[in-house]
Amino acid sequence: MSGQAATKTPAIRPQQVTGPNGTPIGLQDLPPPDTTRWVMRRKAEVVSAVRGGLLSIEEACERWNLSLEELESWQRLIDRYGVRGLRATRLQQYRGNERRSPPADRR
Repeated sequence: MSGQAATKTPAIRPQQVTGPNGTPIGLQDLPPPDTTRWVMRRKAEVVSAVRGGLLSIEEACERWNLSLEELESWQRLIDRYGVRGLRATRLQQYRGNERRSPPADRR
């Protein structure tokens, strides 16, 4: 085992990876770099591309002008709730569950 981080892109990149709906996707199938409307399908395609090694997480952030935190949040939402967790209408509900902490002891 090489010990490389999961965000590293392999030396030899695959031409295609399995997309979020089970079909093969390549770089040409990903959202355009100037995308501003991030529907759940597009977010899931980017996460699939990064996880499959089409591009690194750093390259994805640069290509789509995303923060590392935003892309990592997409990955967490997919892991916890599936692709449907990426719905903008549910985002606040899911994020609220992640950030909730027990009430402080008030004396």
